[in-house]
Amino acid sequence: MTATLDFGGRTVVVIGGTSGINRGIALEFARHGARVAVASRSPEKVEDTVAALNRAGAETATGAAFDVRDAAAVADGLASFHDELGDFEVLVSGAAGNFPALAAEMSVNAFRTVIEIDLLGTVHVMKAAYPFLKRPGASVINISAPQSYLPYEGQAHVCAAKAGVDQITRTLALEWGPEGIRVNSVVPGFIDGTEGAERLAPTDKARAGVLADIPLGRLGSLADMANICLFLGSDLAGYVSGTVIAVDGALYQRGSGRLGQMLGQMLRAAPEAG
Repeated sequence: MTATLDFGGRTVVVIGGTSGINRGIALEFARHGARVAVASRSPEKVEDTVAALNRAGAETATGAAFDVRDAAAVADGLASFHDELGDFEVLVSGAAGNFPALAAEMSVNAFRTVIEIDLLGTVHVMKAAYPFLKRPGASVINISAPQSYLPYEGQAHVCAAKAGVDQITRTLALEWGPEGIRVNSVVPGFIDGTEGAERLAPTDKARAGVLADIPLGRLGSLADMANICLFLGSDLAGYVSGTVIAVDGALYQRGSGRLGQMLGQMLRAAPEAG
């Protein structure tokens, strides 16, 4: 079964949209004719992604380089997108930082860095985008993580940050709903071909273990993540708000499972390996 979604004339903004899952999302909206703006810290990645968006068929493609930890820079960047493209029909907030580290061995500054990127970065994007969201009809999509509700060894910082992101999603769905703005979170499963997948399962044995735990029997793809965002950004999801949707093949029904254990074992073995 196939479905066609037309985003022609609609403005889609993807924060963190120059790599991995977020770039895949931006490209898919471009293929469906949207006006797409992307942002990340790297001017080179922004330039490369804008070119790719144009090749994919975006009605208009633009980008800006800024750090989501800098509230003023985020505000300036989103204002420039609005000046160029008009009100935002879809906003995807996906900037994130992660590294595995046991809590007892992690510096306060390291913990703070992830909180500032994932959690405060989301706050900065939400506040800066709010005046530019289309009323009624805007769809805000926060890219979350299973760490928001599942404990993982070596991920205390991400668990704290992403739990906050999902609570922001739920709260803003209440606060902004009367204005016709929908807010949802999307939780990626094990998405093949991403930096996160390589970090969390760096060996063939680890990858095979993850695959064995996925009830649907396959790894996720960039297209799987992009498709749920197309749905949430469309009128088909016009009554969906305040939800946290996992795109995981039912993997997280098993909890953090072997993947969570592998992370802890890997980190404890690292000093011995060194």
